[in-house]
Amino acid sequence: MKFSRKFKVVTIAVMAGFTGMPAYAEMPANPPAATAPQATAATPATPEGWAQMMWDFTRNPAVLKEPKVFVPWMTAATEPSFYTALGMQSLDPAYWGYMANSMMDPRMYGAWMPFMTDPNVYMKWLAATMDPNFYTAMLTQFTDPAKAMRWMLMPVDPKVWGLMMQSLNPAVYLKWMMAPLDPRWMQAMITPMNPATYTGWLGAMMNPSSYGDLWKGFLTTPAQPVATAAYGVPSATTPYAFNPFDPNAWSQVFAAPGTAGVTPASPATAPPYILNPFDPNAWAQIWQLPYQLNPTQPAPAQAPAK
Repeated sequence: MKFSRKFKVVTIAVMAGFTGMPAYAEMPANPPAATAPQATAATPATPEGWAQMMWDFTRNPAVLKEPKVFVPWMTAATEPSFYTALGMQSLDPAYWGYMANSMMDPRMYGAWMPFMTDPNVYMKWLAATMDPNFYTAMLTQFTDPAKAMRWMLMPVDPKVWGLMMQSLNPAVYLKWMMAPLDPRWMQAMITPMNPATYTGWLGAMMNPSSYGDLWKGFLTTPAQPVATAAYGVPSATTPYAFNPFDPNAWSQVFAAPGTAGVTPASPATAPPYILNPFDPNAWAQIWQLPYQLNPTQPAPAQAPAK
């Protein structure tokens, strides 16, 4: 008799707790129809935003390229809401179409290739390993008592229960039934038949900036120097035409790093250029095309007649 009475009390308390929770949480907001350009994509400010960024293969490499981006990502990745958001997003077919389109985007080539071709990425991480601020920012995430409390309260977190109750949400099944008509999936199915996709990938593979900062100066015409009496006037009437069949033209391509397009005010007294071999940006200036100079000297200014 006592046992049955206690059982009734516990049952009523549990039912009262479940009554205060929704049967299922709302589905997350759909991702954008197209991936945002890397130059205009802002850094997410919430764990849910970071979770959405993980579906975009044109943006998620930034987490591993920059230690300054890795720290806020780690801050979000150690939050329970980051994983509940990923779980909710994985139940939405729109996010899978969003990921498929980002994987076929030509910008993905330039986002991932610097890992193999740009030593500047590893130099940044080497500098971060010697920075005490980097270690402080990382250790702070694992010693935050508020974050530890959020992990301990996960069993009673409404977001966790909302994720577990998604099997009772009819909107989940309706979205998967309507997935073939989703514009994101229709775009993913048509993209392989679009010739512009392949020309975009070819252009990305031939673009030096796709390979990182080290290759951005590859065969680019440097800024022309300022006109001086010692160096003549830069030719502004005829553009420079690089002749690939001229050996003398190729001999001028590999200029000393940091000196291409720079005209010292006084060549005789200018200090010699010191190359820092540990700076990839300095080596990025070694493959610039030479510029043309007009050999004519500017006429000296005549003194006014008295």
